[in-house]
Amino acid sequence: MNSLLIKPLQPAGGYGEIVSITQEKAGWDSISLRVARLSHGQQHKHFSPGEEMALVMLGGQVSVKCSNQFWPSLGNRADVFSGMPHVLYLPVGSGEVVIESLTAVSEVAICGARAQREFPSKVILPSMVEIEVRGGGNATRQINHILKPDFQADRILVVEVYTPSGNWSSYPPHKHDVHNPPGEVDLDEIYYYKISKPEGYAIQRVYTRDGGRDETITVRDNEVILIPDGYHPVVAAHGYNCYYLNVLAGSARSMAATDDPDYAWVRCQWREQDPRVPVVKGNAA
Repeated sequence: MNSLLIKPLQPAGGYGEIVSITQEKAGWDSISLRVARLSHGQQHKHFSPGEEMALVMLGGQVSVKCSNQFWPSLGNRADVFSGMPHVLYLPVGSGEVVIESLTAVSEVAICGARAQREFPSKVILPSMVEIEVRGGGNATRQINHILKPDFQADRILVVEVYTPSGNWSSYPPHKHDVHNPPGEVDLDEIYYYKISKPEGYAIQRVYTRDGGRDETITVRDNEVILIPDGYHPVVAAHGYNCYYLNVLAGSARSMAATDDPDYAWVRCQWREQDPRVPVVKGNAA
């Protein structure tokens, strides 16, 4: 198996933790990702005292208990292709988190980053998530900005990206593996994938200009790609819309990145944006 590709777990009965990426498993000291799939009434308990967290509601509806706080209902989309996200930010030191499904099936991504500074908990409603249509031509995609650099958190950054059938994303290829602000900062990154149909796939290349890393990976629904360094473009297979959740943290609260100079010229060629984007529209909830 490719060292950057993490396949989903297969919990008994299909419910439970389907993704578990710790800092130790990833080989870095920054970010983590767990994804819990729950049936109605099922609980998932998570304790990670050294991390701040963003709970991204991928589908269904849940309640969340944490310390002396309780959120009775979070989430209103059936899946990532049918609406915008509810998100709960929890600071470092929040204690045990108890997530309970209120619908027949719920999926929650628990995005984590090791942190030291404590900030207030906050619910991000779908109406608060900024939608950006980025790129042009068949490199047009949708960015849902969830936890931006100006969000009150210590280290964690989170975005959702939608790439329509046949389109390219994270293009021109860019990297963020050197601390050289303001042009670039060193960020570890997780790509967690959802594909619009179960047999679909995307392809991600991860490479460095010196050839020390050059990997081309086929990635499917619920799989994870780790990006410790290098350029990392993505293309969605024709006929299948592609979603990925990005979790990032590193040397600064910035998304600054640099393009591969061999391909940066394509930005000047974009004239029109793909009318299929945005793939998912905002709502007022």
